[in-house]
Amino acid sequence: MAEKITDETIDYVSILAKLKPSPEEKIQARKDMQQMLDYIDKLNDLDTSGVEPMSHLFPLNNVFREDTVTNGDDRENMLRNAPEEKDGQYVVPITIE
Repeated sequence: MAEKITDETIDYVSILAKLKPSPEEKIQARKDMQQMLDYIDKLNDLDTSGVEPMSHLFPLNNVFREDTVTNGDDRENMLRNAPEEKDGQYVVPITIE
C-alpha cells in the first residue's frame, strides 16, 4: 500500500500551490491524493523484467534541416535600401548621449 497522505502533506502542497483550501476541501484533496497513490501503487504488481526502459513512446529523430547559407554576403544590395550608409554600415540617429 502506498504511503498515507497526512494533513501536513496537504498543508505543504497547499503552500506550494498558493491555495487556501477550506477544511472540507482538505479532506477531499487528501482522499483524492490517496486514491492516486493507491492506483499508482498497482504498477508495482506488474512484471516489467522483460521491458526495456525508454524515455519516449516514439523514436526521436532530428527534424531540423542542415543550416546552409543560401544568400551569402549580399551587403551591397542591402545597403542600397538604407537611407544613409557609411563604411559599409547603416547610419542611424543617436539614441543615447
